[in-house]
Amino acid sequence: MIRLLRKLVQQGLAKQVPATGLGVFRMLVGLVILQEVFYLLFFRHLIFDRIPFVEQASPVVDLFLSLWAVLAACLALGLYTRFAAVGNYLLWLVFVGFTPMWLDFDGGFDQMMTGISFLMIFLPSERGWSLDNLRFKLKYSSPGRPYQPNASVSVLCYLLPVAIVMGFLYLDAGIHKLSAEFWRNGMGAWLPPTHPYYMSPLGMIWLLENEWLERVIGYSLITFQFLFLPLLWFRWARVPLLLIGVSFHAGIILSLNIYQFGFGMLAPYALMVPFSWWKVLRLKSATLTVYYDGLCPLCNRTVIILSHFDCLGAVAFKDLQTHAKDCRALDVIPEAELLTDLYAVDGQGKLFAGVDTYTRILSAMIYPAPVAWIIRIPGIHPIAQAAYRRIADNRTRLVCDERCAVPQPPPEDNLFAKLYDHFVGTQRQQATRIAKFLVLIILLQLNSTLQFGVFFRLNKGHASTEIGQVLEGASNSILFLSHTFLGITPHALYMHDHFVGYNHLLAIAYKDKDGKERFLPFVNEEGRIVAPNWGRVQCWWANIAVTPHIKRHRLSKALMQVTAFWGSKVGLDVGNTVFLLKMKEVRVPMDWEPNLREYNLRQPWRDIGTVRWDDAGHVVVETPGIDLEAL
Repeated sequence: MIRLLRKLVQQGLAKQVPATGLGVFRMLVGLVILQEVFYLLFFRHLIFDRIPFVEQASPVVDLFLSLWAVLAACLALGLYTRFAAVGNYLLWLVFVGFTPMWLDFDGGFDQMMTGISFLMIFLPSERGWSLDNLRFKLKYSSPGRPYQPNASVSVLCYLLPVAIVMGFLYLDAGIHKLSAEFWRNGMGAWLPPTHPYYMSPLGMIWLLENEWLERVIGYSLITFQFLFLPLLWFRWARVPLLLIGVSFHAGIILSLNIYQFGFGMLAPYALMVPFSWWKVLRLKSATLTVYYDGLCPLCNRTVIILSHFDCLGAVAFKDLQTHAKDCRALDVIPEAELLTDLYAVDGQGKLFAGVDTYTRILSAMIYPAPVAWIIRIPGIHPIAQAAYRRIADNRTRLVCDERCAVPQPPPEDNLFAKLYDHFVGTQRQQATRIAKFLVLIILLQLNSTLQFGVFFRLNKGHASTEIGQVLEGASNSILFLSHTFLGITPHALYMHDHFVGYNHLLAIAYKDKDGKERFLPFVNEEGRIVAPNWGRVQCWWANIAVTPHIKRHRLSKALMQVTAFWGSKVGLDVGNTVFLLKMKEVRVPMDWEPNLREYNLRQPWRDIGTVRWDDAGHVVVETPGIDLEAL
């Protein structure tokens, strides 16, 4: 097996492709992580405090979250990419492994993001759409000697992350779905959006009320998950897989309130976009030609920066020393003045100079056009013109001396590249080590899938033998390590054993100064969990605190956290407020029923008890005549 994998890996290493898609993937991953860190910062007192706003977590949590936000931004921008990737991976380990994010506030995609973050350390994603490329261009270019960083990568940088992160995840999830009754009935995509705790604000009635379309979607999703990994290796199948997968995860974003999970799953699909599609972003020909002094270091740096951000290829930069005599549009300018300004010629042959050149460049690049509009404002344009004139007239002080003649750098002048070259070795050695890593990943994934997707469900409710207990313990130990460090985990999400019996909802209300009853901005009058509580807070409340089998100690702790956090947010004196605990019943059938979403939303609430804080700072939950654990 190692020999076969090594041969295939060698073929993949030999095939070089553009790094554009890999750069887009890095940007999307960085943005997903950044928004999740902002989410954690907003809910930091709910998630990390022992008692929100009362017994607060260590200030180090805020420091680490702020550091994480910086690293995620660097990852998205491709700035010091490998260092940011290492720091990001370590912070995922710290927060997921040593904070309530481990169990209570699991976002449903933490393990997937851990696996992606691990792979990002080794992927050369800085070669596409990154500020690192700009740093290298500025550092190693000199007048007349532009430096172009390597912009190609092995095709394995696209295929292996998709196979490891998405292919194994889909296969594992598909095996779990076979044990769920409503998934077998084709209602896997229908049931969650009809349960108020999971549905999004979008009604989607036209879809939920179409029984046969829902069955088609449900069965198609299971089929897609089983076929994704084997079909991924065929080029003809990637575009259909891309379109179907993006449609499914866009549906998750629109129909459920776990948008972070949906966006996190969408990011790897950037690696499946055909290379020819990225080329469409480039214009066939430039719409603006810019002439600059090729012997001026400042001009060269300016051109390097502008051309780096010209993603569309809308501007052609030409040095005057080479092209001035061939350009008729510049004949009207005295030769002595050619080197005093930056000139631009548009498609109609109109000539622009100075600040107007910059506004034309920004407009031609399209996405920074608003900056050009601001510069053109009557009160701002003279200021910009004066600033430009001051810089342009003094740039002659920058003399191209021996410092301009910077030698060309090695192909990859960074610490990670040097370590890579030192330890990885020849291409054959690289192929062997990658093949061994893949075998390890396959074995770890099989351990997870077979243990929980097959044996656990087959043996559920049956006494195991002594040997079985030993094997199960060993398997769990291995799974703990792979779960923690590589994100390999059972993907038994939205299964039968979670929804069956989940026919009751809880909400918290209070009375304002006028005696009017109001719901906390958490679970609303319909029973839906409202923004911004979507994501991991929703998972915590709907999967840990309130479940088909409520544990009173977990519910009491959750009620303490919610009343302390949202009570303080809405300005209540939490210690002197008596909160009302409300309950309503809903239906959770295992097969299609008409108008179920509206039925569940319309069900009435009834008061079942109170939640209050005693003088010792403890939460007292009173539900006279109702045993919450027997619901």
